[in-house]
Amino acid sequence: MAAMDLALAPSVPPASQLRPFGEHLRAWRQRRRMSQLDLATEAGVSTRHLSFVETGRSEPSREMVLRLAERLDVPLRERNALLVAAGYAPMYRERPLDDPALAAARDAVQLILRSHEPWPALAVDRHWNLLAHNAVVPHLLAGADAALLRPPVNVLRLSLHPQGLAPRILNLGQWRHHLFERLRQQIQATGDRALQALEQELRGYPGVEGEDATRLAGEVLGIAVPLRLATPAGELDLISTTTIFGTPVDVTLQELALETFFPADAASAQRLRSFADR
Repeated sequence: MAAMDLALAPSVPPASQLRPFGEHLRAWRQRRRMSQLDLATEAGVSTRHLSFVETGRSEPSREMVLRLAERLDVPLRERNALLVAAGYAPMYRERPLDDPALAAARDAVQLILRSHEPWPALAVDRHWNLLAHNAVVPHLLAGADAALLRPPVNVLRLSLHPQGLAPRILNLGQWRHHLFERLRQQIQATGDRALQALEQELRGYPGVEGEDATRLAGEVLGIAVPLRLATPAGELDLISTTTIFGTPVDVTLQELALETFFPADAASAQRLRSFADR
């Protein structure tokens, strides 16, 4: 497994980005489309007290910060930011992937990637930067511009860039729509500004003439949106699954995702086996 180091723990935003706790809390509540009454009921506090916390008239306890963050399903990285904004130390560690404490998780990632061969599989972080991959993936990246393959390799940029895989994606309009929908959902869930900037960059890349998102969404047939990729061995029709750790208490593990691809037909399976045989 070829892995790249992640940032060290704990994850805390720079002082220049810190906002009062009440502003953080209100932003997350509105992002989750919850009223003060909804959140107060979920957290077991009065609406009055929650209102005072949001306006800064009351200071929450550490336990209250964590309870509200849990009810709002705030990601671990952002829970640290909430704790710091409320005047408490961050709680969740962000270790590099090669840290001894993550040995069991790292072994699990390696096992999945290697066991998935001869089908391609890769691991990415929250910004879609490539962390690891199995031996089949490089065969699919042949021909991409060398600049796009220099670490950190961003998988979405590599996929949609005109000097990346985009010219070889036979259903580019459909695939673009699929990736942007996933990115939109991720931004909605996390509020990550780096992802917002990435989306803006990707939308600036050339699309497909006459592309219409509504029409493309209606053309999805079968069981999943496929990735149809032209290779020297012939066309590959692939479907994908995403795997995440179920109960992480480390920022690195919560933000790590495994993207595993499967052949959608027998011809694609045979072509993938030919890559593995090489």
